[in-house]
This record gives sequence, structure tokens and C-alpha cells, in this order.
Amino acid sequence: MTDPDTVVVKIGGARAVDPEGALANVASVREDGTDVVVVHGGSTAVDDALERMGVEPEYVETPSGVVGRFTDAETMDVFKMALAGQVNTDLVTGLRNQGVDAVGLSGVDGGLFTGPRKSAVRVVEDGTKKIRRGDHSGTIESVNGGLLSTLLSDGYTPVASPPMLADDGVAVNTDADRAAAAVAAELGGTLVSLTDVAGVYRDPDDPSTVIDRVDTPDAYEELRAAAEGFMGRKVMAATEALEGGAERVVVANANADAPIRSAIDGGGTDVLPSALE
Repeated sequence: MTDPDTVVVKIGGARAVDPEGALANVASVREDGTDVVVVHGGSTAVDDALERMGVEPEYVETPSGVVGRFTDAETMDVFKMALAGQVNTDLVTGLRNQGVDAVGLSGVDGGLFTGPRKSAVRVVEDGTKKIRRGDHSGTIESVNGGLLSTLLSDGYTPVASPPMLADDGVAVNTDADRAAAAVAAELGGTLVSLTDVAGVYRDPDDPSTVIDRVDTPDAYEELRAAAEGFMGRKVMAATEALEGGAERVVVANANADAPIRSAIDGGGTDVLPSALE
């Protein structure tokens, strides 16, 4: 396959994801002349920090079946510390050790990620739909593509993460998969979403059932039906990326050999714009 001009690499925060292979692969992909932007979450780091502080993390399910973290004020403080501090610094350090001139950014820096704050979230608890208030989260409506383009043109590799800057001037949580999708859409690039499995499986318990190519509306409906739990969020992000102008989205295994190159060359679940036509 033809190499893209820009690759947005989403590095998942699950405990089973080892980022070292991806960081080494960023260096080689850049040497091939491709610009790279790294976007990361940090669910494990946040959970570990909450545990050390004696705070129980809370996950909620939306009516559409997507599972996400409920972020109250206390969790938000831990979130900022863990992501913008620990995880981002560790990834930038790892990239610089690979010879990549990486620059760490939160979504607040330069107004990288901006949008409205959610006044409440709809959740499902014990089969009942409810409204939860007090959530410190928001939805990205704008990405400062000029900032990213300036860094890329100067030879830097941006490493970005939530939080985002809400329209009321408060730093709030936002989904890292959807943040990566927004960046890929803004830059018109390829989104490589690295996670702890080899792609989206038709049978979640059987890796041999990975869906390898999604290029028709029927294949897209099969993809949506197969995506459960956290994978549902990745499919939502893939949809948003392609609708916004990304070239393609690949959900692939972060622990594969040369995971970014493998994804670009057809590994994982490859979702193309024709699937949404």
C-alpha cells in the first residue's frame, strides 16, 4: 500500500499494551518521510493513581453501549496528573531515546483540543437509563491543526493527550480515541489505533475471526455489530475520523512487530471511507 503523508498513532492505555515497539517504529516511519503525530490515553495510569489515593474508579455505560470513565472533580485532578505528567513525559522520553524530536502537548496547550463541556451524561445502570451530573468531560469540536502543522514542518513529532479546554475555560477529560480521530480528520491523515488485540473480532473471544477489511456499507454494519465494550468506542472514533476527512483507519495490535508499519501495510482491521458511502 502507498505510504500516507501523515499518520496519527493512537497508543492505547490498557495494561497489556507495551508502547516500546510503537515508539521504536515511529522513528523508522518518520525516516520513510511520513509525518507522525502520537495521541495517547492513559486509563491504566489513571486507575493506578486513583488506587494509590484510595479512590475507586467508576466506569459507566452509555445507552448506545459504549463504556467510558465517569470523571468527577477529584478524578479530574488525578487524570491531569497522570496523563499530562507521567504518561506524556514517559512517551516523549521514550521517543527522544529513539532519536525522535518529540514534543509533549496536552489538549489545553495552544488550544489544541477545544469544545463544549457536557453538563450531564446519559448512562445505563442496572438496565435503567439515568442522567448523571458533575462529569468533568467534553467533546472536541476544534483541533488546532496549525499548531500541529507548524511542529511537523519544523521536524518535531507532537505527542498529544487529553485534557481538552472546554468553552467555559475549564480543563476537562475527553476520550483519547476520539481525540486521535479528530486529529486525523483535521490533518487528512491515516489513523492507526493501537490496542491490545489484533483488530475487531467477529467473535470477541476468537482472534482468528478478525475483520481485516471494511470497505462497503455491509462490511461496516458487520463491524459495528461486532464491536463490544471498549472496541465500540474505537469504531465510533473510526467513523468520526473518516467522516471528518481521514484517509483510512486501522485498528491493530500494539504488541506486533513494527506495529505502525504492520498496520499501514494491511495488518489489523482496515476501515476505508467507502464503508460509509
